[in-house]
Amino acid sequence: MIDLLYKIPEHVAVIMDGNGRWAKRRGLPRVFGHREGAKAVERTLKIANDVGIKWLSVFAFSTENWGRPKEEVNAIMSLLVEYINTKVPHLVKDNIRLRFMGRRDGLPEMILESMYEGEKATEKCDGMNFVVALNYSGKAEIVDAVKKIISSGKREIDEEEFREYLYIPEMPEPDLLIRTSGEKRISNFMLWELAYTELYFTEVLWPDFNEEEFLKALYFYQSRERRFGKVTV
Repeated sequence: MIDLLYKIPEHVAVIMDGNGRWAKRRGLPRVFGHREGAKAVERTLKIANDVGIKWLSVFAFSTENWGRPKEEVNAIMSLLVEYINTKVPHLVKDNIRLRFMGRRDGLPEMILESMYEGEKATEKCDGMNFVVALNYSGKAEIVDAVKKIISSGKREIDEEEFREYLYIPEMPEPDLLIRTSGEKRISNFMLWELAYTELYFTEVLWPDFNEEEFLKALYFYQSRERRFGKVTV
């Protein structure tokens, strides 16, 4: 089925929602949902790479997520360290570059060390880019960009120049955003970059997101006529 795909999006962004609900429905602690969610990341990463997507970005942890119970936050951070440390060799083997997007101030030292090692180990990979939004906020990204512009001394700037001050300036805007679990909002994710992105919402909880569900999202994207505000004749 993958061989039949055409019009492949260059950049797919994912809001991975529903880990907690997945665990709750099974009478399990929320951390079990996050662990199963990590497996869904692996599946999605493989499929994206197989079909030729150049950028895959996932919303792993928002600035608002610090308000969750401390035990859950600690479990998520430990799981992130474990995931980075164990999966980096596989990323290198598959020529996938790992990158992080978000504010690094306030992140635990163990996370920062793993992030640095992961980025360093994959920096020469020139296949797909795998972007993990960590301690990320779309509003914060815009504010941080404005602060950089002010510090540069610029008094005037256009949209293209503004892009240069975002967290990853060379990252293309997402062609497709996937959000799982039935929620229909973008939740402060890539507010600048999602201006003309196609939005796909599914009821499937993130831990259950598999190849079939990903292909459904890609087929949805292929059915869309992207006009970017223009009129086609």
